[in-house]
Amino acid sequence: MKLLISVVDAQEAKEAFLGGADIVDVKRPSEGSLGACPPNIIRSVREALPQKVEVSAAVGDVPDLPGTVSLAALGAAVSGVDYVKVGVYGPKSLERAVVLLKEVKEAVKSYDSSIKVVAASYADYGRAGCLEPNMVLEAARKAEVDVWMIDTKVKDGSPLLSFLSPSSLISLIERAHGYGMIAAVAGSLKLDDLEAIGSLGADVVGFRGAACGGDRVKGRVRREFVEELKRRLSLVR
Repeated sequence: MKLLISVVDAQEAKEAFLGGADIVDVKRPSEGSLGACPPNIIRSVREALPQKVEVSAAVGDVPDLPGTVSLAALGAAVSGVDYVKVGVYGPKSLERAVVLLKEVKEAVKSYDSSIKVVAASYADYGRAGCLEPNMVLEAARKAEVDVWMIDTKVKDGSPLLSFLSPSSLISLIERAHGYGMIAAVAGSLKLDDLEAIGSLGADVVGFRGAACGGDRVKGRVRREFVEELKRRLSLVR
């Protein structure tokens, strides 16, 4: 299982890398669960890291505006990332989610076919007022994107497993694998969640708050926190 650490700038990216992160994810927590950073910050993160380290970038908890979102996705793609991550928040139907993801995919893949498109869903969809993860997964299948992810929309400290049982998550992850997709999990996860998360069969697990000492917005990623996440993750593989 790969360790993804979300960062806000190049300095945090270096801390994440030194701590052992496999994927460095660029986002702006103050703008939402999957808030987007400007292209210049994404580029600075890419330039600060060895090429062997994968870089992803979020483009937001996006509205149902496929043209706008696909343009944002292209902006992330040209900034040098390996993954472009879209929070499927605005679409209210399967059909609209498919349209959104198809336009994002076309924008990204027409620039560089090796860049992976990530369709992110929200475990707390009930309180967030968005599509349930099962429907986002189906939209990801129909749009033929590369990665399905599950996260949480409202960042109040409630972890992923507060909203979906391990058996439900395993079922979703197995379906994603059956569709040929990479499966990633995140959502206010802490060190103590790693044992349960490790049993789900996901390919990637993501952290921000735990890599900052608890505060995902005002905190800073620190090497020692990432090292401990990496160490604990190695015990549950």
